[in-house]
Amino acid sequence: MTSSTPAPVPASASLTERRKAETRMEIARAAARLFVSRGLKATRAEDIAGAAGIAPRTFYRYFATKEEAVAPLYAEGARRWADAVRDAPRELPLPQALEHAVRHTLTPGEGVSAAAWEWARTLIRLAASSPALGKVWAEVCHTSEETLARILRERRAGAPEHDDVTGLTADERFTAAVADAAVRVAVESWSRGDQPPTGPQGPAELALRNLEKLRGTGWE
Repeated sequence: MTSSTPAPVPASASLTERRKAETRMEIARAAARLFVSRGLKATRAEDIAGAAGIAPRTFYRYFATKEEAVAPLYAEGARRWADAVRDAPRELPLPQALEHAVRHTLTPGEGVSAAAWEWARTLIRLAASSPALGKVWAEVCHTSEETLARILRERRAGAPEHDDVTGLTADERFTAAVADAAVRVAVESWSRGDQPPTGPQGPAELALRNLEKLRGTGWE
């Protein structure tokens, strides 16, 4: 659930907000390149700042740690997944809508290149071995789960999506948690091996099999 594609900035965002978002993503891409080429331990925040063409003090205005610097990439992958669920054809039942979104999000060439998936493999693998980076990954996944719950409510009820999560039912939260876990576990499992991002052991097929195993359990 990572992507090197810049996140779209809302049309209502001010010029300052747009520039900040662009800078955050530039720093994130610089951090990812260094983490992939040098490794996490060998990369300092100062190295990331230099690679991004900014001063170290500017880096720390955006991120508290070097690990947090890749959060925008993790978040962009999660956003693509959520958007794909939101934009799935309305006539599709929930299980098919999720499968449609998985194919759109986790298939190389559907917005994310095979090369970007190799970046994703390394960044997700690093999250499993670094507690600090794992915390960043976990926080992004938790936010993704809450976003998905709101989207699923909107798809079911036809009501406008709302940022407030306090009104979500236990069923809505559980459904989102299970669907999100199906994708997260697939991506994490794939990242720990050396299989290509396409084919039967790629993240898309793994996620689809995870969703299929849940059919008939009442989660959908």
